[in-house]
Amino acid sequence: MIRRRVVVHGHVQGVFFRDATRRLAEREGVAGWVRNRPDGAVEAVFEGEPEAVERLIRFAREGPRGAQVERVEVAEEEPEGVRGFFVG
Repeated sequence: MIRRRVVVHGHVQGVFFRDATRRLAEREGVAGWVRNRPDGAVEAVFEGEPEAVERLIRFAREGPRGAQVERVEVAEEEPEGVRGFFVG
């Protein structure tokens, strides 16, 4: 089990980034959350099996159609045993 905090910068709000992330996380069995930040970025926490979390990070680097990802920050965190995936 691993946990990563991801901050995605660029044109990433208003393009269904959060919903697409939630759908993929649920499909991959990844727990955590995703939310829009006031600075225009999207922030997420992914917790789960390493391969599944990496798939979510790869998705974040591309985003859904309509997104223009400029850069992605990824930070390691200690897993907290969260359950479910939430959109904030």
